[in-house]
Amino acid sequence: MSALCWSRGAAGFRRTLRLSGCTRPAALEGTMVGLGGPRRSSSASPRELDRRKDWGLAELLEVLEARVRQLQAESLSEMMVKRVKVAQAPTVPTRWEQKLNQDKQKMQNRQQRIEKRLQKHSQKLAQKLKPRPLRLEPQLLSEELAGCLQQEGLQSPWEERLEQVLQKASEKLSVKMQAPPDDQEEEEHVSARQRNMLAFLECCLTTDHLPLAHHVLVSQHSMPRRRQLLTLTMYNIVMLGWARKGSLKELVYVFFMMKDAGLSPDLLSYAAALQCLGRVNSDVHTIKRCVKQMAQDGLQLQQLFTDLAMPTEERAALLNALLKAQPDFSPPQAPPQVNTSTLLKDIYAQDGPTSYPRLPLPLKTLQDLFQEQLRMELEANISVESVEKAPKLDRPVLEARKTLKALRAQWEAALHRVLQETKARMAREAHQGQPSLYPFLCLLSEKDLVGLLMQALQALPSQGESLMFLAHDLGIRVFNRHAVQQKQRNHQLQELEQRYLRYLHLLASDTQVATPCLPRQYWEALGAPDMPPLQPWPMPLLMKLGRHLAEMLVQAVEMPHNLGTSQGSRKLIPVLYHVYSFRSFRQIGILKPHPAYTQLLATAAESTLNFESTDVPMLCPPLPWTSSHTGAFLLNPTKLMRGVDGNLQHQRLLESCPATDLHGALDTLTQLGNCAWRVNGRLLDLVLEVFLDKGSVRLGVPPPVSEAPQPPEGVLPPNTPPARKAEVRRELAHCLKVAREMHSLRMEALYRLSLAQHLRSRIFWLPHNMDFRGRTYPCPPHFNHLGSDLARSLLQFAEGRPLGPQGLDWLKIHLVNLTGLKKRESLKARLAFANQVMEDILDSADRPMTGKKWWMKADEPWQTLACCIEVAQAVRSPDPTAYISHLPVHQDGSCNGLQHYAALGRDSIGAASVNLLPSDLPQDVYSEVAAKVEVFRREDVKKGVLVAQVLEGFISRKVVKQTVMTVVYGVTRYGGRLQIEKRLRELDSFPQEFIWEASHYLVRLVFKSLQEMFSGTRAIQHWLSESARLISQAGYAVEWVTPLGIPVVQPYHHDVKYQVPGGIQSITCTSTVDSRQKPNTLKQKNGFPPNFIHSLDSAHMMLTALHCYRKGLTFVSVHDCFWTHAADIPVMNQVCREQFIHLHSQPILQDLSTFLQKRFCDNPRSHKPSERLLLSQLQNRLKSVPQTGDFNLEQVKHSKYFFS
Repeated sequence: MSALCWSRGAAGFRRTLRLSGCTRPAALEGTMVGLGGPRRSSSASPRELDRRKDWGLAELLEVLEARVRQLQAESLSEMMVKRVKVAQAPTVPTRWEQKLNQDKQKMQNRQQRIEKRLQKHSQKLAQKLKPRPLRLEPQLLSEELAGCLQQEGLQSPWEERLEQVLQKASEKLSVKMQAPPDDQEEEEHVSARQRNMLAFLECCLTTDHLPLAHHVLVSQHSMPRRRQLLTLTMYNIVMLGWARKGSLKELVYVFFMMKDAGLSPDLLSYAAALQCLGRVNSDVHTIKRCVKQMAQDGLQLQQLFTDLAMPTEERAALLNALLKAQPDFSPPQAPPQVNTSTLLKDIYAQDGPTSYPRLPLPLKTLQDLFQEQLRMELEANISVESVEKAPKLDRPVLEARKTLKALRAQWEAALHRVLQETKARMAREAHQGQPSLYPFLCLLSEKDLVGLLMQALQALPSQGESLMFLAHDLGIRVFNRHAVQQKQRNHQLQELEQRYLRYLHLLASDTQVATPCLPRQYWEALGAPDMPPLQPWPMPLLMKLGRHLAEMLVQAVEMPHNLGTSQGSRKLIPVLYHVYSFRSFRQIGILKPHPAYTQLLATAAESTLNFESTDVPMLCPPLPWTSSHTGAFLLNPTKLMRGVDGNLQHQRLLESCPATDLHGALDTLTQLGNCAWRVNGRLLDLVLEVFLDKGSVRLGVPPPVSEAPQPPEGVLPPNTPPARKAEVRRELAHCLKVAREMHSLRMEALYRLSLAQHLRSRIFWLPHNMDFRGRTYPCPPHFNHLGSDLARSLLQFAEGRPLGPQGLDWLKIHLVNLTGLKKRESLKARLAFANQVMEDILDSADRPMTGKKWWMKADEPWQTLACCIEVAQAVRSPDPTAYISHLPVHQDGSCNGLQHYAALGRDSIGAASVNLLPSDLPQDVYSEVAAKVEVFRREDVKKGVLVAQVLEGFISRKVVKQTVMTVVYGVTRYGGRLQIEKRLRELDSFPQEFIWEASHYLVRLVFKSLQEMFSGTRAIQHWLSESARLISQAGYAVEWVTPLGIPVVQPYHHDVKYQVPGGIQSITCTSTVDSRQKPNTLKQKNGFPPNFIHSLDSAHMMLTALHCYRKGLTFVSVHDCFWTHAADIPVMNQVCREQFIHLHSQPILQDLSTFLQKRFCDNPRSHKPSERLLLSQLQNRLKSVPQTGDFNLEQVKHSKYFFS
């Protein structure tokens, strides 16, 4: 006799067949057997996945079948045995015979009843599990439309039905237009369901599940409540799918549904219909009817080619249909796009000398690099050797690696099986007419999905990862890989390859082009505009998909409970556990690996690190930015304006503005990305030496966690006082916090140094994008020039240039600037100081770790050392003027935010403090503020203020610098107090009991000093803040346009929470960037002044970058710090000053006032008296632009220390 036992747990549904009466198999030990079968009793086991009803019915069916077989076995009255002669037994009494016969009859009757019930239940279950046939013909609400659809006897049935439905006017508005939801929460719920439906339909088209998309659309359309959620875009998506297949019948079905929903066709609807008619060689009459109806709806044929982007093949089918109706029709040519900005007039002028720089590589090399980068992006993942010390390959290490390899093979097989079961179950859900995750799981091959999950498992930290973060990461990775594969499916990859190889002729060192031009202009001349990107998936959908993939990991990945030993049973336990933990007083769900698995990884000590292809620098020049969605990496989608995932506000703003307005930003980002880099190999070797020798806090090389403070050891005795217990807990928490921070910093350095080692013999590029204010950033996060002193020291320009007559002097001045020793001295004095300490410079270059170590005392030690080495090589060369230098030399703005404020207000006093005026010595605004604060302190000492007396001798430039620097960017008194408190704690001799009182006192004096020194600045800040407050109170987010035409909107809104229910844990996410929420008035008000100034400094940087590029310079920036070759510093300084004057010669504040009035005051959304009064106050405030002083901007040209 046998029974079928179902085991349920974190690993999902497993079946084990066991003989009754036998010992339970090892796989079932340690489980509790209940009604549903064995279940793990471990409190740490992951929560069981929600089961579908169909699965429960399937279980019941198999259990009943097993029971029938058992009953059949019990009812057998005869057994085949070897015959033996036995004595004849006495005759059984009649009553016993009757009793046995009755029992046998009862057993047979019982068996028949069970078989009947089983057969009946089996039929019901089979009917339920049988996939529903996909519905194509719709159920229409309009009787007139239904009659047209059912009309018979037509000569060309579907073409004539299309003509009829085109002529039918939409009889009613869409339900959404008729009665919008009153409740905002309900409206958001409706919108979320619509976005999910859109993503589902688009995904079905991509995965060639168009009948399924049509079936779901028909099912939703047939239910009045669901029909209210359907939008014109949803019908268009399905129609476009049928048009691509040339299926006129199904397209007409969708057209009827669209009309039945009360929706009127738009440009895309007609494009789909005409494209389909072009593919099926329809008669001219139908096409003309369609074109005529377009005209009656106010749509022009030209718009099909100017307003819609479509692949070449679809464009040809559309044109084929139109040429039948209008043989003389030709698609309109795109008009030339010309930027008309006053600031960019010189950049886009065709006349004047230009000397665009070229890359230091020939065409053939660049072509090979392109192919390598293309392969890397197609693989989506890159393995890099770690720079950590490799372990000794002894027996435990080899055994651990062997075990890990075997386990991973088993896990891949298990994941394949679970993925197939999941897809089958979700396919049944979709066949019920409900959107499901099924097409999303079909986007990537099973091999790719399993590989992605294995990478996620390998990257999981030992302390675990929050389920929310892991779900989001997995969802984003699926979307990005889908975007790459979509380009392959649409034949965009071949077009890209042909176009890029021709584009390289503009950049290569051994080719010539007829007319020098910007990379964007050259790329656009090589072909048609790029296809629009995939629409991003809604965040709840991303989270749901990612969580489901994470659950598959929990379900499928198991290991022996006695991992590492060969004794005992081989019971399987989960590798991942779902547990809850508290972080910042919030309970969150975490997927945590089993300690045995973590120990196995530690013992194996694998020497590779895995990165996404977008996380590492590019091996070829990036794609030029040509629109808000095209540029940077070859295949991977990259946002022009970076931001929080799920924030569509910025993308919509960019898409709505004229394309020419973005040319300045696009060309700047392209120019910054085209700068070729290489690794400073000698510096890398020195850094690795320190890194592998327990690091150095003083040099900014993070030490390993083994150097972290150790928590208190031992067990406290029972009579320990509560105060002592609390103290021990605080010590333990502090040690854990420091250990986590050290681990994070150490891993960051490990990634950076491993990538540097991987690229040390290569030339590479850093593609750029920007934030919502226009500030630029490199896309690869781990290794770039925006990092710390250590990161910057490892990078050099790939192209070297001779120092020329002044280059060596600029190298020496740059070196002194990096030390921070002569900040208030003139350039001549700094140069003299460099010559004075030349012996120390040469010693640092020759013996950095064994000599005097002079470079270690600098503010930026590693960059100082790199400059020492460059200076030493230059002075020892036969001809220093001919020495080829690759080192970037910096010119830094002098408190750049205050420079912009002083220029805006034409504030002569403020301008003098921040080096806008010529002077013999550089003005140090931080020292001036410290001196002003000291004056106030002395006055308070005379009044007997105790804290003023305590602070004697402690007020310095360093104490006030950070607060002065950030006041211009909106720091509050509270934030300033924390900054000063941190500086005071660094002073060993300062009495710690006065920290709070002293920091509170000093921040008040710093603000008072700035108020007196920069009165014009404070007036502008106040005007900006009050304007933003009134705009936000009126219900708007603050918007403006930068001087270069970049549209800006502040993404500060009230929090909105949304929940992704189901699974092992419901995920609750909080978003502060949902534009449908009310603006956060406090953040809008405090953010406007600093964000506006940031948009000005980014405009100045972009103007400088474009003009330097036109002059042939290599230029990169770190916000207000500009980099170029030493020989080109004089040219860059001239351009920098000219463009600052050019920028601030525009009426920036007046233009801002005009824009804000037009945007927020001219067309009020409400006519309520309170809101009209608020807008009146706003208009009055915007009109009162702060008065300006008499500072002459032309004097900036002659200021040596403006940028120095």
